[in-house]
Amino acid sequence: MIFINFKTYQKGTGSEALGLIKILEKVAQESQIKIIPVVQATDIKEVVQTTTLEVWTQHTDFVQFGAHTGAILPEAVFEDGAVGTFLNHSEHKFTNFEDLTKAKSRAQEVGLKTLIFAGDLEELRKVFELKPTYVSYEPPELVGSKTTSVAQAQPEVIVKAVEEAKANDLPLVVGAGIKSAQDVRKSIEFGAVGVAVASDIVASDDPEKELKELIRGLE
Repeated sequence: MIFINFKTYQKGTGSEALGLIKILEKVAQESQIKIIPVVQATDIKEVVQTTTLEVWTQHTDFVQFGAHTGAILPEAVFEDGAVGTFLNHSEHKFTNFEDLTKAKSRAQEVGLKTLIFAGDLEELRKVFELKPTYVSYEPPELVGSKTTSVAQAQPEVIVKAVEEAKANDLPLVVGAGIKSAQDVRKSIEFGAVGVAVASDIVASDDPEKELKELIRGLE
């Protein structure tokens, strides 16, 4: 399983996002590997109309219908066709655990799956309490790294995170600097169910080639 976070990269926005989706779907069909695009809320409806892939959104807020200018309403992304949402990514963290708890509950209320990120083991243990669909260990200092992945820098922490996630009956996804088949293979060997990537694919000059390289780590 590979989650691909489109973030707000140019190649992951608007019409260019639709082009990237076609590449992801082609590779997913050829490899029979589950690939989940995680797109901007503004692109969900158009993306869903052009793909059979399971589409997620990058964030939802804990608001309900009402006066909440600029907030991302869970009902809205669900109606547009999103299946799940990231929560608490290092680039869009909630200011406190109470707000994260409310956001997870709101997402669950409307039928969205959830993947909640944690930057360290202490935070991960708190996330376990929320029982999301997936948990993810992603140290913020390695997010977007072009030189070092979490699989290379912190293998012992991944092993511990997977061990504790399994004890809580939760599947763990590894992210931060993942950029090679070896990174993916190590993460899976450590017990993760998948990886989350972004720039290695979305900012690549040849996303199909890069994605096929990552998939080699799942074979």
